Amino acid sequence: MVYNWRQLLFPPTCLVCGQPGESGLDICQACHANLPRNHSACPCCAQPLTTSIGAPCGSCARRAPPFERIISPWLYQAPMDDLIRQLKFQQKLPAGRLLAQLLAQEIPGENRPDLLVPVPLHPRQLKARGFNHASEITRALSGELGIPWSPWLLRKTRETLPQHNLGKQQRKKNLRACFSFDNHRHYQHVAVIDDVVTTATTAVEVARTLKNAGVEKVHIWALARTPMNR
Repeated sequence: MVYNWRQLLFPPTCLVCGQPGESGLDICQACHANLPRNHSACPCCAQPLTTSIGAPCGSCARRAPPFERIISPWLYQAPMDDLIRQLKFQQKLPAGRLLAQLLAQEIPGENRPDLLVPVPLHPRQLKARGFNHASEITRALSGELGIPWSPWLLRKTRETLPQHNLGKQQRKKNLRACFSFDNHRHYQHVAVIDDVVTTATTAVEVARTLKNAGVEKVHIWALARTPMNR
């Protein structure tokens, strides 16, 4: 009944086009269908491929990454990129809730992790920005899936340069040994939540940090993937 009254007082409205939303979500049927699917992707790193081969891409085949899998259902293209920017740069929290609801629909029901953690910001960056968009997605996703989450166990211990301005090798050096994970509760399976995966450098470094802390299985759950090789 609470849910029904909430729908009556605050009817869902599409955050893309402004039309009425569907199924209680702030996105209409047309815009939902228009989200750019990452159909032909590496089953390991979710790198977009030209054809679906059902096997790891060349990069993952040559050197298996420290994570078990990246789930990234969409491409970083319109209108998914606009929804992410609404949350990340405009601090529109309804966009974070919608993105979490959409991502929750893409997560397999079996073999789910013990814990969700967002990719963290350095404390100075968090103070300057005011919030961590990955934390907002993770908070809502935790509620959707019923999986515990923590904004504090995975930490960024030193400041780094913006990744988008760096080349492949510079990205790796920039993030080297910049994360820490407090695994005092001995979590064995952890999913790390982010908005976009570009080169997977962050995913690799975070997964390596978690594995060094005793985590056996690491998944990366991200909304969108950009078609760039690691």
